[in-house]
Amino acid sequence: MAEILGDQRVQSEVLEGLATAVNHRRWFVELALPYLGDNPIEIGSGLGDYALEWAPHLPRFTATEADPDRLVALKERLADHPAIEVRQMLLPHDEIGGEYSAAVSYNVLEHIEEDVDALRSMRDLVRPGGAVIIIVPAFQFAMSPADIATGHVRRYTKRTLGAAMTGAGLRVERIHYANALGLIGYFMATKVFRLMPKEGPMVKVYDTTVLPVTKAAEQLVRPPFGQSVFAVARVPG
Repeated sequence: MAEILGDQRVQSEVLEGLATAVNHRRWFVELALPYLGDNPIEIGSGLGDYALEWAPHLPRFTATEADPDRLVALKERLADHPAIEVRQMLLPHDEIGGEYSAAVSYNVLEHIEEDVDALRSMRDLVRPGGAVIIIVPAFQFAMSPADIATGHVRRYTKRTLGAAMTGAGLRVERIHYANALGLIGYFMATKVFRLMPKEGPMVKVYDTTVLPVTKAAEQLVRPPFGQSVFAVARVPG
C-alpha cells in the first residue's frame, strides 16, 4: 500500500476553498459524463463534490477516499444518498474483479509516487471495454509551494500522462489540455505570489467571469496548454 502524501489539513482546506468554484466543477463533471457508464467508481472523492454532481445521472456510484478523517466526513455527507456507496481505498492496491463500468479520478494521480501502478489498479477495477478517466495538473514548470504542500509528486503533460496510461495496459482514447487561462492564473497566484488556491475573491471572480469564456472557447478549439490534462483510456477487451 502507498502512503498518503502531503499535509492532509492543507489538502482539506484547499478542497473546501475550491468547492466554491461551481462553474469549474460543472465543466469537469460534463467532461467525464459520457464515459462513466452505469456503475462507476471514483478514486479520491475528497469531500464528495464531484460524486454529488455525477450520481443523479447514474443508477449506481461508488465514492472512495484514502484519508481516514475525510472518509468519515465523506460518509456523513453522502449518508442521505442511497445510490452512492462509500468505501476506503488507497492506490496502488491488489484488488481485482473488474465489476465497475469506469474508474474516474480527478487530481489524485499526481499525489502517487507509483502512478503507473495506480493506473493499473484502476484498470483492474473496471470491466473490459470500460473507461479510466483522469484529470491531473499540467506542466512541471508550474510546480509551486502549493503543489508541494498538498503532496504533489509531479505535474503532467499529454505525453507523460499518455505514456503512464499506456504503461498501465490501457488504450488511450482521448487526451487534451483544459482551462488554458487557468494555468496562467495558477502560475501567477501560486508560483509568483506564493498563495494557496483557497476560497476568496480571486477564485470567485475567475469562476464567474473568466471560466465561462474559457470553456466556450475550448469547446471550439483545443488549446496547446492548460491548467489540467484530461484523458480517457479504455480497458482492453
